[in-house]
Amino acid sequence: MKSAEITGTFLHHEKMDKYTSWRVGGVADVMYLPTDKQDLINFIQSQAVDTPLFWLGLGSNLLVRDGGIRGVVINTRNRLKKMTLVDAETVYVEAGVPCALVARFCAEQGLCGAEFLAGIPGTMGGALKMNAGAFGGETWTSVESVEMISRAGVVTERAASEFEVRYRSVKGYPDEWFLATHLKLVHGDVVESQQKIKALLERRNTTQPISFPTCGSVFKNPPNDYAARLIELTGLKGYTIGGACVAEKHANFIINTGQATAADIEALIDYIQMQVKNQHGICLQTEVCKVGVVC
Repeated sequence: MKSAEITGTFLHHEKMDKYTSWRVGGVADVMYLPTDKQDLINFIQSQAVDTPLFWLGLGSNLLVRDGGIRGVVINTRNRLKKMTLVDAETVYVEAGVPCALVARFCAEQGLCGAEFLAGIPGTMGGALKMNAGAFGGETWTSVESVEMISRAGVVTERAASEFEVRYRSVKGYPDEWFLATHLKLVHGDVVESQQKIKALLERRNTTQPISFPTCGSVFKNPPNDYAARLIELTGLKGYTIGGACVAEKHANFIINTGQATAADIEALIDYIQMQVKNQHGICLQTEVCKVGVVC
């Protein structure tokens, strides 16, 4: 049987710092840029089962270590980009669509409940993986079903009820990846939703260090508390290791002041965890995903 055609682009020895919001990271052995969802399915079906595959969206919530990534990085940004209104209350979104675009699209359709997505600096795939949230909203609140792809390239649609969803955590099928989702929303007022999005973005711009390279929030909020409050109480605002610095504007953000390495950022993460644990007895858990090889 003839193999399905692969039409995407291969990049070899690609530097990851230009694909991550922290602007750090070593070299990926191979990066694959799929043409669309079907091309991605064909590509995965063509790969040996022992080839390491890593999925990349907007590169936020991600720390790629200085030694880079072995295997293949699948870059979905602006590639798995289909987003359509399925019926009066359902929106279909592929994994590569930025969350901010999802928020705006839903508002334009007169659907409410997705406005908070405007405050998430990632793609829908990443939001599904970690149940990303902002300003009191969480991704999986609106998820009706998801399309998953297995290591063998088999696509399955699964109901949201098949997953264990918690704060910044989704457990279900570790050998599958998110391709797309159906979001079930409710009717609302277009202007009201757009105004809500505008207000959320203004709040983000006021409270977060958006003019510097960051990954978004570094740590999960512990039960009944806030990571930023604990870090600030520990006296770590402005604390620096190499080119990595705890943001003065929001203590749960680490900024790249210009010359940070991934090692600087990881060392600062570890230091924050140690100091908060020593002073307050609380173990801060990271939201950020650390991947790659340590130099």
